[in-house]
Amino acid sequence: MADAFGDELFSVFEDDSTTAPGAKKDKEKGKWKGPPGSAEKAGKCFDGKLQSESTNVGKNKRDADFEGADEPIFGKKPRVEESITEDLSLADLMPRVKVQSVETVEGCTHEVALPADEDYLPLKPRVGKAAKEYPFILDAFQREAIQCVDNNQSVLVSAHTSAGKTVCAEYAIALALREKQRVIFTSPIKALSNQKYREMYEEFQDVGLMTGDVTINPTASCLVMTTEILRSMLYRGSEVMREVAWVIFDEIHYMRDSERGVVWEETIILLPDNVHYVFLSATIPNARQFAEWICHLHKQPCHVIYTDYRPTPLQHYIFPAGGDGLHLVVDENGDFREDNFNTAMQVLRDAGDLAKGDQKGRKGGTKGPSNVFKIVKMIMERNFQPVIIFSFSKKDCEAYALQMTKLDFNTDEEKKMVEEVFSNAIDCLSDEDKKLPQVENVLPLLKRGIGIHHGGLLPILKETIEILFSEGLIKALFATETFAMGINMPARTVLFTNARKFDGKDFRWISSGEYIQMSGRAGRRGMDDRGIVILMVDEKMSPTIGKQLLKGSADPLNSAFHLTYNMVLNLLRVEEINPEYMLEKSFYQFQHYRAIPGVVEKVKNSEEQYNKIVIPNEESVVIYYKIRQQLAKLGKEIEEYIHKPKYCLPFLQPGRLVKVKNEGDDFGWGVVVNFSKKSNVKPNSGELDPLYVVEVLLRCSKESLKNSATEAAKPAKPDEKGEMQVVPVLVHLLSAISSVRLYIPKDLRPLDNRQSVLKSIQEVQKRFPDGVPLLDPIDDMGIQDQGLKKVIQKVEAFEHRMYSHPLHNDPNLETVYTLCEKKAQIAIDIKSAKRELKKARTVLQMDELKCRKRVLRRLGFATSSDVIEMKGRVACEISSADELLLTEMMFNGLFNDLSAEQATALLSCFVFQENDVTVCGKDLFSEATLCCMCCHHASRGAINSKMDHCVESNTECR
Repeated sequence: MADAFGDELFSVFEDDSTTAPGAKKDKEKGKWKGPPGSAEKAGKCFDGKLQSESTNVGKNKRDADFEGADEPIFGKKPRVEESITEDLSLADLMPRVKVQSVETVEGCTHEVALPADEDYLPLKPRVGKAAKEYPFILDAFQREAIQCVDNNQSVLVSAHTSAGKTVCAEYAIALALREKQRVIFTSPIKALSNQKYREMYEEFQDVGLMTGDVTINPTASCLVMTTEILRSMLYRGSEVMREVAWVIFDEIHYMRDSERGVVWEETIILLPDNVHYVFLSATIPNARQFAEWICHLHKQPCHVIYTDYRPTPLQHYIFPAGGDGLHLVVDENGDFREDNFNTAMQVLRDAGDLAKGDQKGRKGGTKGPSNVFKIVKMIMERNFQPVIIFSFSKKDCEAYALQMTKLDFNTDEEKKMVEEVFSNAIDCLSDEDKKLPQVENVLPLLKRGIGIHHGGLLPILKETIEILFSEGLIKALFATETFAMGINMPARTVLFTNARKFDGKDFRWISSGEYIQMSGRAGRRGMDDRGIVILMVDEKMSPTIGKQLLKGSADPLNSAFHLTYNMVLNLLRVEEINPEYMLEKSFYQFQHYRAIPGVVEKVKNSEEQYNKIVIPNEESVVIYYKIRQQLAKLGKEIEEYIHKPKYCLPFLQPGRLVKVKNEGDDFGWGVVVNFSKKSNVKPNSGELDPLYVVEVLLRCSKESLKNSATEAAKPAKPDEKGEMQVVPVLVHLLSAISSVRLYIPKDLRPLDNRQSVLKSIQEVQKRFPDGVPLLDPIDDMGIQDQGLKKVIQKVEAFEHRMYSHPLHNDPNLETVYTLCEKKAQIAIDIKSAKRELKKARTVLQMDELKCRKRVLRRLGFATSSDVIEMKGRVACEISSADELLLTEMMFNGLFNDLSAEQATALLSCFVFQENDVTVCGKDLFSEATLCCMCCHHASRGAINSKMDHCVESNTECR
């Protein structure tokens, strides 16, 4: 009988205009059964009395609360009898890695991932003098990590910001230098590389720096560089790599970055197996999985040292927009203060429109800036400086800093020191560069103890500001997120001006992991007994998001691996490796392989559950089940018509009975109080989509109303009296609109008035035991859409089949239907799991790789045998922006007749990230037009190669 799920049900219509026998709509009586699953009689109210628009209720009318309305449509049954678990060849797919736990002290976890065919050998104690001595007592996690380095074994150190992870890196450098080996320290950003270079140079002297801006002493034994530089060296086959014994990756959790994280994976895969690693990371919950990947990739043990220890405890405060005080929500013990959080949310709610920001999520109006000024002033008065003020745009950083010009935090002596440091720093600039606006305008702020730090500043200015901040000459630093990326410059206080950021695609709330990373800058070890974190929130932040942000855990380290043309070209150029190898060895692929056992187990368990369910007369039950599922689907189509504002809004007058259902929350019948229109910007377009919100008086749970500031209203339970409350509801959540209207009191603030409406609703339900009458979409609402009429015809045909089915009046209907429903859902789960398993067993992104290769061949970058042409060799040297488009422009002679200034202006289009509508000047218009032509040429090659996103640049000619 199980195969009944695979049978075709029936052909519904030969002709859409045909109505099933016996299913003709009784228009004379005005009967509308409503959307399938909620058919109720239509009616209306006037003169304080109920009066139905139709006098009779059809005998075969279905209940408005029909349970099948939200069930998934169940298609063909997968052949679960043919188990897929027999031919998985898991041994060939699964990485052969085992994990051994190592006993350690409390507060520190030590595990080691090692090849499955190797036995774990305990770490040997150090013999002789340590490579580096420290003037302070090391923490447990530092001692464990150093012991791993002493044993020449790779280690991942996962700890909170400012916990002291750099100690482990310094020891590895000292050990390498003692053994006359070379070591590379790599970091995600130039600012961090600059700082680490200064620190390492003071400690070891034999240190060099290699970034995109500057190269110092490239023959040094210890090289500090950005990860992009290291990747470039590996692709070029640099001789330096033959001498490297250790590579230190700082801030390895940055590997999950959607744009640049792939660089980390490329680099780690390309590094030779004889190199050992020190990975420094913020707390990540899947540190063990990363270590397993390293072990699988380089066939060597990799230790994981993990600690949640925070040297300086933090206190987290909320400043609600529109309020006038701070609310402690997480104390220094990490305990969440629910009462204070609720109070802050209530203040936020009461503030209403005063707290509104702009559409991009930044603090707007006149309230945001004054709040920042007020908080910074309060911090200084209470001696909680230095403070880092995080904003998520360069413009905000500068705007907030300029608001502080009335404040002065430095003494006259400190002002002289700032001026001296600044003058010495900019001496390396030309006289012309010294006159740049940002150079001239930043000094007055710096002298007042106010700094700005973001990617738009000159490198020399950023470095100078970092030095001034570390020396205590800047008391308030306005910075973007990059300042939190590992730069060892803690403050006593951290202030978030907002919790929304633009991630390159959309505006979104920052994750709990990002919040942990930035808030970790608060609290200076050995100087402060606690750090202070202040989060400014506006009404856009829901209580749920706020809780998740404050109480959430660190983000897992998930791969952001994706193919790029630069990667493919470089891998085609290198003889020892190919793009397919890169895909197979990526962390992205590894994470999917690791999911295989869980998916196999899921399929196996689901198959067992499926086969255990036995349904009497299953074939007949399945047909009945499919009929109800089809009716549910058609019902949703009808609701889509009814929910269109032009049809439903005229009927949403005060007093109208409506049924509200939000996913699992069924509020039942309520009464419309009012409705309003709000502007809602559609994603990825400038069009305004009107968003209609209906205020409905609903029976709610008293418990949810108590926490109305932090939780959404919930429906009262069946055995609970509940309390009537006005709840804002989106139009699409109205599952039914009745033709009945009730008179409601003018003042709904008194509870008695609201509860009286509940009694009226209950009286209506008693008067219509077969269901509250609904508005007929055609006769009452006047919807004359032909599509709706066809849907209604199909509904009537299916309802006729359902009512005439022998199971419909069977006393055991609900029992067998529930079993069928459960079995259908299990079959869907099995099908989904098998798709997931098939995906996990294949090398991901292989189709995309084939398409990218096809693009390169069509555009002349490579031959059909994957040999790099001249254009391809040029593109290999372009590691940023759009390598294909820039190469096309060069080979088309676009830069031949341009001056240096014009070429710079044209190239700036490829790296500029701000939203700007500057019109192209006449002197560059022809070049911009040619640029567009090159872009279109590359795009055509991409389209012909069936690639959706081959050309990354979006070039627009103005």
